[in-house]
Amino acid sequence: MYNNRNRFRSFNNSRSGGFSSSRRFGGRNRFRQASFGEDVNVFIKKAETAEETTIYEPKHKSFEEFKIANPLKANITRKGYKTPTPIQDDAIDPILEGRDLIGIANTGTGKTAAFLIPLIEQIFKDRQKKALIIAPTRELAVQIAEEFRSFTEGMKLYSALIIGGTNAQRQIINLRRNPHVVVGTPGRIKDLIQRRNLYLEDFSIFVLDEVDLMVDIGFIDDVKYFISLLPKVRQSLFFSATISGKINEILQDFVNDPVTVSVKKASTAEGVEQDVIKVISRDKKVDQLHDVLIADGVDKVLVFGATKHGVDNLHKELLFRGFKAGVIHGNKSQGARKRVLEDFKQNQIQILLATDVASRGLDIPDVTHVINYELPDSYDDYVHRIGRTGRANKKGIALTFVD
Repeated sequence: MYNNRNRFRSFNNSRSGGFSSSRRFGGRNRFRQASFGEDVNVFIKKAETAEETTIYEPKHKSFEEFKIANPLKANITRKGYKTPTPIQDDAIDPILEGRDLIGIANTGTGKTAAFLIPLIEQIFKDRQKKALIIAPTRELAVQIAEEFRSFTEGMKLYSALIIGGTNAQRQIINLRRNPHVVVGTPGRIKDLIQRRNLYLEDFSIFVLDEVDLMVDIGFIDDVKYFISLLPKVRQSLFFSATISGKINEILQDFVNDPVTVSVKKASTAEGVEQDVIKVISRDKKVDQLHDVLIADGVDKVLVFGATKHGVDNLHKELLFRGFKAGVIHGNKSQGARKRVLEDFKQNQIQILLATDVASRGLDIPDVTHVINYELPDSYDDYVHRIGRTGRANKKGIALTFVD
């Protein structure tokens, strides 16, 4: 069980009137605990050392070996990419060849670059081609759009971002400029299709990213609707961390004679050390969190809660205690979410509190700790939460509060 280097401290809670943390921070854990059974060992795992992990031998020793244009190679080098990750190493060539592809990989393995690099190369050579990329969350869509811009600097390729929570009219204007790539979330994409501002038959390349999350959060019918509108002649790229029965329903209609690339080796990230913190009492839980946050080496922390109301209240309490913290969840405007994420990436704040809206797809560098202040709904959600640390072959720590 995780032990802090600092001794436990008591705090003056007069501001809160001796609040009960189970009341103020959403006391749902007693129900969530049952979904994992009584065995908390699922949250305990040592990170594997380099000696314990099989070293991957890439087919391509560097990005220079791929048959892509020099301007794209220059942008890849400028971004600091040297050796392809396994998913990039295996997926880029088949996509360049125009093959449909199913990519199965743990989060944080470089999936975005695995499809963006060959997609950009194809459009750079044939500007009649257009690509539509559908992602489950606004944050992931924003991240993909930003990656596209950085990979295409100086190449005169343009994109449009189509997401909820922002001005639809401005997005419609951007679509009228005939961008080479459109990146969006299901809700806004469906809205603009129905308004006759977006026509899927205009696209020859389609990417569905983080499909397991799209299914989990209720977008399966929307995805099926999009597939029904696609042109028959197309290239389809499908990325997911897991493949379930419902996801197979989508696959049947989406891909044709696909190449399957699977680099998923473990259910949880190998570089993440996982441990639990036993809750002393509900009234002392936030004090225990405080004690973790002031420990040596706890530098950049994602704290997950179960509800919007709960993380908002916890955010206020941490600010009161002097921590630099921000919060994101579904009720925050897109602008507010983007600002907080940028502050976290730039180390302007030490702690980011979030609901599961932040657990998928986000690439936030150098997160040292993920803390599950409240349990997720499922083990898959747990895996995706802790995947925010231990990225890019770095070590990370995941701590889960258990009753």
